[in-house]
Amino acid sequence: MSLDLNTVWFLLIGVLLSGYAILDGFDLGVGALHLFTKTDRDRRIMINSIGPVWDGNEVWLVTGGGALFAAFPDVYATSFSGFYLAFMLLLFALIFRATAIEFRSKRPSDRWRRTWDVSFSVSSIVSSLLIGVALGNVAQGIPLTADGEYMGSLLGLLRPYPLVVGLTTVALFAMHGAIYVVMKTEGDLQAGVRRWIPRLIALFVVCYMITTGLTLLFIPHMTTALFDYPVLFVVPLLNVLVVANIPREVHHGREFRAFLSSCVAMLLLMALFGIGMYPDMIYSSPIAEHSLTIYNAASSPKTHRIMLIIALIGMPIVVAYTFSVYWIFRGKVKIDEHSY
Repeated sequence: MSLDLNTVWFLLIGVLLSGYAILDGFDLGVGALHLFTKTDRDRRIMINSIGPVWDGNEVWLVTGGGALFAAFPDVYATSFSGFYLAFMLLLFALIFRATAIEFRSKRPSDRWRRTWDVSFSVSSIVSSLLIGVALGNVAQGIPLTADGEYMGSLLGLLRPYPLVVGLTTVALFAMHGAIYVVMKTEGDLQAGVRRWIPRLIALFVVCYMITTGLTLLFIPHMTTALFDYPVLFVVPLLNVLVVANIPREVHHGREFRAFLSSCVAMLLLMALFGIGMYPDMIYSSPIAEHSLTIYNAASSPKTHRIMLIIALIGMPIVVAYTFSVYWIFRGKVKIDEHSY
């Protein structure tokens, strides 16, 4: 049996986007929680907990976008042209977030720091929301022409279901970020954030249950694979168990295990999304026949083979770089003259 390179690339892009969600998810979550801390020192610690790694985390998004362009150029063209204004809003949010991290502690002025604190937190929340809204639209479906062009506007993307997915994403990233902060800090800040985690888990669970209910009622194509292959129900079942394990690990002071559980939960959520979408890349609604799939929107088999060789060389480098950065900057955050 020949290797289905289209499916292989679907999985590879899924891995890259999952890596981005897991890695950039916690630093977006830290930003979302930033304003809830009270003192300047605590806010500096929050920023310094992600300071050495936040820009490297975004490499996974850039790599995923490059892989999408190479493997499924029609999907890339449709998404980046149809969602142009949404992507520009996301880009501006990420720019303001990066600027806030770099500028926030450059002056001792309270007004200066408060301004960048708000910029950092708001841009993190907006980025998280837009990422979730994008996933919600891809899942629900958007109106496409027979040529794969998006027939709509920015306001047309702000429908109830994508917005609920966006809010669920904000809650998920906030939970993920809080667990990371507990793992990276100590003292009063750690104790305070530790108390937030049960409430954030509850918020995420409520949002997730609402999203699941809406999906079952109004987005039936996302659940077809689960009912056709009941063995796949192991994915949401494992996800429930992993999320339930998080407060247990936090209660016993095993913050690293709690963070790993949160990472696995996000990986399982992305796997569930991929199971629901396959073989579609962008679902067309109301005319499903116009959907862009891994077959009608793919590059040539030769391109897939060449890019697979490049991916097999490049991805271990990206993974090695990521692991090395986290190993170098392991341990609790300390404030010194080199800190943000």
